[in-house]
Amino acid sequence: MQRKTYAAIKGEILTENVKEIINKYPDYKYYFGVVKNNAYHHGIKSVLDLIKGGINYLAVSSLEEALAVRKYTIDIPILCLEPISLEYVMDAINNNITLTIESLDYVNKIIEMDLYDKLKVHLAIDSGMKRLGFYKKEELNEAYKKLKDNDHIEVEGIFSHFATSGVMDPYFDKQVKNFLEITSDIPLKDIPIVHFGRSLTLVNHPKLSFCNGIRLGIIMYGFSQSRKDGKSIKSKIRKIKRKILQKKYKCSQTILENDLNLKTAMELYTEVISCRPVYKDDVVGYNTYKIKEDGYILTLPIGYADGVTKKFGFVYIDGNYLKIVSDCMDMLLIYSPKKVEVGKKVEIFGKHVPISSVCKILGINSYHLFNQISNRVVRVHIHDNEKEEITY
Repeated sequence: MQRKTYAAIKGEILTENVKEIINKYPDYKYYFGVVKNNAYHHGIKSVLDLIKGGINYLAVSSLEEALAVRKYTIDIPILCLEPISLEYVMDAINNNITLTIESLDYVNKIIEMDLYDKLKVHLAIDSGMKRLGFYKKEELNEAYKKLKDNDHIEVEGIFSHFATSGVMDPYFDKQVKNFLEITSDIPLKDIPIVHFGRSLTLVNHPKLSFCNGIRLGIIMYGFSQSRKDGKSIKSKIRKIKRKILQKKYKCSQTILENDLNLKTAMELYTEVISCRPVYKDDVVGYNTYKIKEDGYILTLPIGYADGVTKKFGFVYIDGNYLKIVSDCMDMLLIYSPKKVEVGKKVEIFGKHVPISSVCKILGINSYHLFNQISNRVVRVHIHDNEKEEITY
């Protein structure tokens, strides 16, 4: 790589994470690995690691993403979670890509097409999120019948998505009830795959009896979603509030803690490209940070165009945590009391700066952090001690 700024993706960790999840939650037949947005910015090659762990179905946002995944795996089925433009239906068929059907109008247009081979579809149900899917029983019934009557269409699956965790609100149970009502005239047992959930659903609730599939997202990438009540006053108040709300809404069983042993697979590194002396009262960078003590300014080739800003707070260099004093589009400026040699490796997050700590500093969750590390950062995929540099 020309610029020594890269995200190291440790494939073995992803594989072990999936194995751990399936071992602890073995009651599903289908484990969907959600790899949208470049596998949560871990790089599409990561699908190979997830499949090794036991993922047997992949889910993406768009047809473009599905075709990108196809470059790495030919056989495993891929579900597009968004409806695609009908002019590209043949591309889906030719690449074993499953389509989402979310409206009767979409069904009517598909059955008018001259399909020469089998098209696999999953029916999306809007059980309360108001995003995509059938929400009228009558329209679902009509759509299902039309699809089943078409010899070139296979209704392989049906699914919905939870809007909340359901830990202390009524919406989880309400959505389950809505789903069962909307699909009450459809023989769910005749549909091969019924998937209704996400990472939080897996760990916060017992398995829904009518589901045989679960969609896994952030949990595969190292976040167990386990929530343990602390001993602080705030934690005790939060626990009391949760119990009051659970009683008020008559919430079904919820589980806060789990013992999943997961690790994060992404680490972000760069290097020192300049080290120059600065003196007390000197000003540095666009935001004119004022130097408090004599020392050195280290320049790193990573900036907000890469998804890293001054708000990250500090970096780790050679055993020391050093403050970020200014950010630019392509560079960060770091204050160091000691001289640091040019070329020294810098950890933005990794072994010494956990992703969870960075999220806490930034006030965001891991979803946002992963997705803000831009694709111009080279991904170095590591598995079995083999390294491959991938640019996107």
